[in-house]
Amino acid sequence: MAWHDLHPARHPEPYVFTQVTEVPPGATSFAVIHEDEGVTLILTQHQADQLGLDYQYRAARITLTINSDLAAIGLTAEVSRVLAAAGISCNVIAGLAHDHMFVDLDRGPEALTLLERL
Repeated sequence: MAWHDLHPARHPEPYVFTQVTEVPPGATSFAVIHEDEGVTLILTQHQADQLGLDYQYRAARITLTINSDLAAIGLTAEVSRVLAAAGISCNVIAGLAHDHMFVDLDRGPEALTLLERL
């Protein structure tokens, strides 16, 4: 299946995933995920450094600027298939308007190129 007009855009700042017991004051995270083990924050590396938060995973954030639908079938599967074939891991977060891919920071440019070809 081909997806036209995805228009992937890579954000210039690196993002990180960190786990905290509660959201620190002043944090403006891209995403906050509450799990049984704690709270996962996804935020820019700069902000994590400013807040003194520990992290292991640095990611490039690529947003598919196509207006996606949470009920759409196949978009995440196709993106995952293309990136997996190139050996690039991908963490997907879908908002009401767009899908956001978090890939290994060093593989960001390659992932963007692959997604532009879809």
